[in-house]
Formats: sequence, C-alpha cells, structure tokens
Amino acid sequence: MTLYHYKALNTRGETLHGQMEAASDAEVALRLQEQGHLPIEAKPAGEGGGEPVWRTLFKPKPFAGERLVQFTQQLATLLGAGQPLDRALGILLELPEDEGARRTISDIRDAVRGGASLSTALERQHGMFSRLYINMVRAGEAGGSLQETLQRLADYHERSNALRGRVINALIYPAILLLMVSGSLLFLLGYVVPQFAGMYESLDAQMPWFTQLVLGVGLFVRDWWIVLVVVPALLLWWLDRKRRDPVFRARLDEWILRRKLAGSLVARLDTARLMRTLGTLLKNGVPLLAALGIGRNVLLNRTLADDVDAAATEVKNGVGLSTALARGKHFPRLALQMIQVGEESGALDTMLLKTADTFEQETGQALDRMLAALVPVITLVLAGIVGAVILAVLIPIYDLTNSIS
Repeated sequence: MTLYHYKALNTRGETLHGQMEAASDAEVALRLQEQGHLPIEAKPAGEGGGEPVWRTLFKPKPFAGERLVQFTQQLATLLGAGQPLDRALGILLELPEDEGARRTISDIRDAVRGGASLSTALERQHGMFSRLYINMVRAGEAGGSLQETLQRLADYHERSNALRGRVINALIYPAILLLMVSGSLLFLLGYVVPQFAGMYESLDAQMPWFTQLVLGVGLFVRDWWIVLVVVPALLLWWLDRKRRDPVFRARLDEWILRRKLAGSLVARLDTARLMRTLGTLLKNGVPLLAALGIGRNVLLNRTLADDVDAAATEVKNGVGLSTALARGKHFPRLALQMIQVGEESGALDTMLLKTADTFEQETGQALDRMLAALVPVITLVLAGIVGAVILAVLIPIYDLTNSIS
C-alpha cells in the first residue's frame, strides 16, 4: 500500500484535500467516487506532496492539537460509561462551537449509523485524522478494546502536543528578541544614521573609515529598504517550494543530521516521536511491520524516515529491530541499546515507551540549556552591533568638539 495525497470536489462544490492508502491512484479515484466525490488529483505522498507552510498556518483543522485530545478523551469516557458508539457521537456533536468540527462529527456518526466501522468513518474524513489514529482505532475494533485504545490515543497525542509545545515555547522568546532588536537596528540605520550623514556632509568633517562604512550602510537601508523586505520574503518562498522537492529535502535533512548541535537535537526529538508511536501501536496489538510503516510518517527528518523504511525491510527478513535501525547509523546509541533490551526481555512495547520518556526528557533539558545560552548570546551580539553603530556616528562629533576646543 502507498500513501497518496489527493484533491477532490464534494457535492457542495468544496475542494477537499486529504491522504489515503491505496494500491494505485486509480484505486484512490474509485474510492473517492464511491464516497460521492469527484477526484481531481492523486499522487504519492513522496512526490512533492504537502501544502505550503503559509497555507497550513492559516488553515486550521477542526481536529488538531488540544481539540483532538478532548474529542478522543470524551469519546473514550462515553464508551467506558456504556454508551453505544452512535449515541456517544451524537452527544459529542452538541459540544463543539466550530461548525467544521460539528460537520465532521456528524459525517462520522452518519457513516457509523450506516453500518461503517469507526475506523472507516474516520478514514473518509479526507486526512483529518492521521494514519496512526485510524490504524490504532482499527486495531482496537479488531481486538474488542476500542475504549482502551481511544484512551491510549488521547495519552499519546497529549504527550506529543506537550513535546511540540515545549519546542515552540523554547523558540518564541529568542525569535521575538531577534525580531525586535533587528527592527530597532534597521530603524537606527535607515532613519537616524542618514540624519547624521547630512550633518557631517554640511560640516565637511573628516570621518574615519568605520564611520563612513556605517553611514554608507545607513544610506543604503534608507534608499533600498524595499529590497531588504522583498529578498527575504522571496528566499522564504523559494525554500518553501524546495522543501517539497524530495531530493532537496533529503539532502537538507542529511546535512542537518551531520551538524553537531542541531543534528543531535533533531535525532533525539525524532527518536522520541518514533519510540512513542511504535510503543503505543505495539501496545495496542498492531504488528511491528505495520507499526514501522505508520511510525516513519511521524518523523520530521527524511533521512531518519528512510532508515526506518530500510529497517522495516530488514525486520521482514528476520533481523531484530535494534540491529536494523543501527545500520543507518543515525539513531542515538542509547535508544538502540534500550530497544535491544526490550527485544531480549520480550517487553519491546514497554521498553519503547520508556525510551520515548527518556528522550523526551533529554530533549526538554537540551532545549532548556539551548534557551539559557541562546538568549544572552543574541542579546550581546545585537547590543554590540547597536553600540558599534552609535559609536561610529558619535566619534566624529567628539573629534569636532575636541578640535573646536
């Protein structure tokens, strides 16, 4: 089975984007037609798939982050209280204030009332729910433990959201600091410095080379500020397009992993994601090969994802998971050793979850250390630049004052 990105039109004329596992693009089109949609496009996820960053930022999903956790926990609670599935979905239908969320729950309830399983109903929501979510629900239905499965899913997403939030929170303050001080520096160069340039020219003052350089930069910023805005915007747009090119993305991710600090942090972060995903899936009865196929999709780094693909082939041929992952030489050695202990003790699922806990804690500590070092460094560097600009502007005034005295 291959994961496809597809685009289709529903009966209301709305454009639908989503993902679907199928043997071919023809099967994707056939399944979309069976659901009453008009297929427009279907291509493998690896072939430049994915939406632009700006579109994902300004196109929130009805079920993402904390909303998905709440929905899963509430559904698990209602099922644990003995409510039938369609009745539980009917109760949840009244809770969301968002129209898109209510429409999604209504579609799921209608599909369940029509005889479809919950996993099938979720799969029809055009990529709203991840493969991990759908496959875990399917395994829970097969094992007769849907309520426990949903509780594990809620716990998984809650931990994943916490780790993602910790990464984002660690970067917010340095980003704001960098933005504010850079803006102040541009204002200083583009508005204040040119005022002094005119004054020095009228006085016909002799200026040191450093002052001449700063005044030249200030005049450039004043006259060509639009270039300083457009060029970074075009660069971000180009990078956004290139990141969806599989070859470029693979080279970039490989380059990042070779960096000492960034590579170590990315490897530990993705290791925590993979271990949490595999452990949760195995705990729920999903076979290891299927879990590897799902787990590689939660990885942000394509090089690590390729290592998981290669490991899946090795595992299929009878090689142990720790040995198979070690051949890529990218996953941390501690994680591989812990996986090996889990294989030898027959408790691989439990050891994978413990490995995830370990690397989530290590990642959090690394982020805290990075933040503790990054903020002072940014502050000192930018303060030094601003101080140098001010000194370059004031030195000629000091020289003129001394000469007059």
